[in-house]
Amino acid sequence: MISPLPAAEPIFPALDSGRKKILAAFQKTAGIRFKSLELLNLSFIHRSVSNESNFKLNNERLEFLGDAVLGAAVADLLYVQLPRSPEGDLARIISVVVSEDILSAVARVLQIDNLLLLGRGEELSGGRTKKAILADALEALIGALFLDSGFKSAHAFVGRCIGPEIGKAAFKDYHRDYKSLLQELSQRLYRAYPEYRMVKRSGPEHERLFSMEVTVNGRTFGPGMGRSKKSAEQEDAKIAWEGLSEGEGG
Repeated sequence: MISPLPAAEPIFPALDSGRKKILAAFQKTAGIRFKSLELLNLSFIHRSVSNESNFKLNNERLEFLGDAVLGAAVADLLYVQLPRSPEGDLARIISVVVSEDILSAVARVLQIDNLLLLGRGEELSGGRTKKAILADALEALIGALFLDSGFKSAHAFVGRCIGPEIGKAAFKDYHRDYKSLLQELSQRLYRAYPEYRMVKRSGPEHERLFSMEVTVNGRTFGPGMGRSKKSAEQEDAKIAWEGLSEGEGG
């Protein structure tokens, strides 16, 4: 049996009836059920509280644990849902799914921002809207759920709340920076940088269309088209990255 806290650390603070009602409502909305409301409450206590008071417990240890549990759950979901995807694609997808942007957005949907317990300074500086704090609280919640009810319950929660992001990341470009991906691939395969060249610029000033090519280790890909050089380079990089990735897989 894993103990959530070392014996030397102080016990959880008592919860008043108002806080219990808030936590009960949250569980219903989130579709989870905690045996220990105190453990659930701890997942929402930011370190700024312990920095400004004698109460030394906060959600950092739970966040550490939740990060690992989240990674394992998402990796399992990816492995099952995308049986034909190579390891490289799975790694890229998981990096998107567990990113701060995604986790903070999920936290807002669950209204975790309303449950956060913050120190006065963090409250005044807009802590409830900070992506890092929201993402950390969601990871802490996952860690707390793991301790309270086991991996199966934590996995189910991750699947419901974060699982839908897998499809978005897998079947859409979803914030992929293909120029960065191509540069990383090119350096790994050839220890060389991609070289971009504008092939053509056409259209009137307000509807300019750029055509770009990129050369990687002597191979030229494209053209990529776009309304700006940057967007054309991204399209070109995507063509090259997909071409080289297929070759690497074969």
